This record gives sequence, structure tokens and C-alpha cells, in this order.
Amino acid sequence: MHKSLTGVFGSDFPNQPPSVFNFTGDVGNNTLYPTQGTKARLINYGEAVEIVFQGTNVGNAENHPLHLHGFSFYLVGTGYGNFNATASPSTYNLNDPPEVNTFGVPKNGWATIRFFANNPGVWFMHCHLERHASWGMDTVLIVKNGTTVETSILPPPTNLPTCS
Repeated sequence: MHKSLTGVFGSDFPNQPPSVFNFTGDVGNNTLYPTQGTKARLINYGEAVEIVFQGTNVGNAENHPLHLHGFSFYLVGTGYGNFNATASPSTYNLNDPPEVNTFGVPKNGWATIRFFANNPGVWFMHCHLERHASWGMDTVLIVKNGTTVETSILPPPTNLPTCS
């Protein structure tokens, strides 16, 4: 539930891929039809966020320019092949990573971003190849209000016309 609305989205966006396979190798046809859903990630205000994006060899593999509205973030790492949660983070640039709002996930590779969730609201994340967005390569991140007026979204004005 968000803002007293139910059934709009599911907040069960997975922390890990629902099925793990060799993302950069030859893949079977069963990977061409992902589960459809409207899932969002709920994030607490001020939370440190790290997201790893894995490029795949599904379909006609290519680079994906991904964009997140509402934030600039640090591109701390990229690489080719499958992301390895044990080894890949040792290659992260934590000294002077570029601060961006759009980045490329390499074909058959991965990219990792980090940011602090310090902007409450509903923020669209999508592939900048419009066809891919229409295929579902998009989601929203919902950053909850903080504990103060300065860290929260103001309520709508009382004179705002309602939808009818």
C-alpha cells in the first residue's frame, strides 16, 4: 500500500534474480518470456543503495543506457561477464567514481551504482532505448518520507482540484 492506495504495485521486487543462469552465455528460449508484473522497490529515506545491473545474452544482446530520475549517483563499477558478488566488488572505483544520472550496462557485462536515497518520491528508472522500456525494462524506486518536513514530500495544497 502507498498513500492509502492498494493493488497499484507489488513491493516484492527481488533482491536477487528470480532465476540464475549463465547470463552471458547461450540462453534457452525460456528466458525470452520473463514474468510480467508491476513491482517497485521501497527504500527508506537516507538509506545507502547499491544496485548491480547484469547485461545478458537474451535475444539480440546490446548495451543498455539506463537512467534514473530524481538522483545523481556514482557509477562505482563495470565489467564484462557475469557479476560475481565475491570478486567483482574488489574492482569498484570508490575513490573518484563518476557522478552521473545515466550510464551504460555493457553487452554481456555488468554495472554497479551507489547513492543515498535522500530525495523522497516515486522515481522512474528505465532503459533509454524506448522499445526496451515498452518491453518492461523499467521500474520505479519509491523513497519513503524522512522524519522531518525538510526530508518529506509536502502534502498537496488544500485547493488542489480532485479527480472525479
